[in-house]
Amino acid sequence: MTTPTLSVVIPAYNGANYLPRYLPSVLASLNRWEEASGQTWEVIVVDNASTDATADMAASYGVRVVTEEVRNIGRVRNTGAGAARSGRLFFIDADVALPLEAVTAAAATMDAGAVGGAIPPLYTPERLGARLLCAYWDHYRARRGGAQGVNQFCTADAFHHLGGYREDLFMSEDVEFFARLSAHGQVTGRPVTILDELRVRPSTRRYDQWSSLRMLWWQNPVTARLRLDSARMWRHWYESTVR
Repeated sequence: MTTPTLSVVIPAYNGANYLPRYLPSVLASLNRWEEASGQTWEVIVVDNASTDATADMAASYGVRVVTEEVRNIGRVRNTGAGAARSGRLFFIDADVALPLEAVTAAAATMDAGAVGGAIPPLYTPERLGARLLCAYWDHYRARRGGAQGVNQFCTADAFHHLGGYREDLFMSEDVEFFARLSAHGQVTGRPVTILDELRVRPSTRRYDQWSSLRMLWWQNPVTARLRLDSARMWRHWYESTVR
């Protein structure tokens, strides 16, 4: 069996109804990169204690499926990384559509010496209040130089050196990991690159289903720092799924 040179890790919870909408864009981006580079890839979907046919749906696309029963997003990503067989890791949420150039750009960035990076999200919710909230967080990200876990990538060596994502956090584990990755890049003299010329497109399920006030409560800078290690605090966030 050929060892892949890129591993895509996708956490999924109750995703049987939305994987068919988003997984094809990941596979299309991977196929374009493979055709151009001649390199190989693998996709690892981590079924996070789903109660629907997530595992079967993912497997029907020919990707690998592993299981993680603990409902903690950092642990889920770490489980996927632990199953990966390549030297480069590409993390993407299961409800995110990739542009065709995404994998090619990320791989080229690491080939050029970057220790990792990210592609920022573009949220397009229906309501004005939700759009303004998304615009605020995009401005905050750009000003701080951080990146959300909807899409992050890094070398496997860097990931394991850092110990992966913190499993004691139930929120903001992605921002915390990216901060450590950036610091590691500075120490080793290898850049961490945010591909601002591209955008991934996540589902806007919460923005469209929840009221703007509810989203503002969960996504303001104060709440975003409250009890990050509390499963109870963030249980409603974890229980919501794509419709």
